[in-house]
Amino acid sequence: MSRRLLILCVALLVAGCDLLGLGPDPRIAQKEADAKAIGAACRNGLRGIEDCYALNKGINKAAIYAGWLEMDAYMRENKLEGQRAEIVAPAAAPAPPAEEIIEDPKPKSRAK
Repeated sequence: MSRRLLILCVALLVAGCDLLGLGPDPRIAQKEADAKAIGAACRNGLRGIEDCYALNKGINKAAIYAGWLEMDAYMRENKLEGQRAEIVAPAAAPAPPAEEIIEDPKPKSRAK
């Protein structure tokens, strides 16, 4: 009887323990939270969901959409207006000056 009780206690302790590393990877949860924040920022910036996808290639589209929807519901519920987000193109680096090619005049031939 005590052996069965000991096995049961150990099983209950191990079941509630996260030391085994069997829990979800925190990096995955962080990436999903970042994608939801991107979607919310797009909605607040008055961007369409398609534009948001185009600007953020390689990010989970489902999480972006979830964040966009949450922000949309929040803004409608609180009657908030978005702020137009404008992407400013970085200033183009000045072109390097064109090289000048200076040719030497033809040397005079010596008459003999």
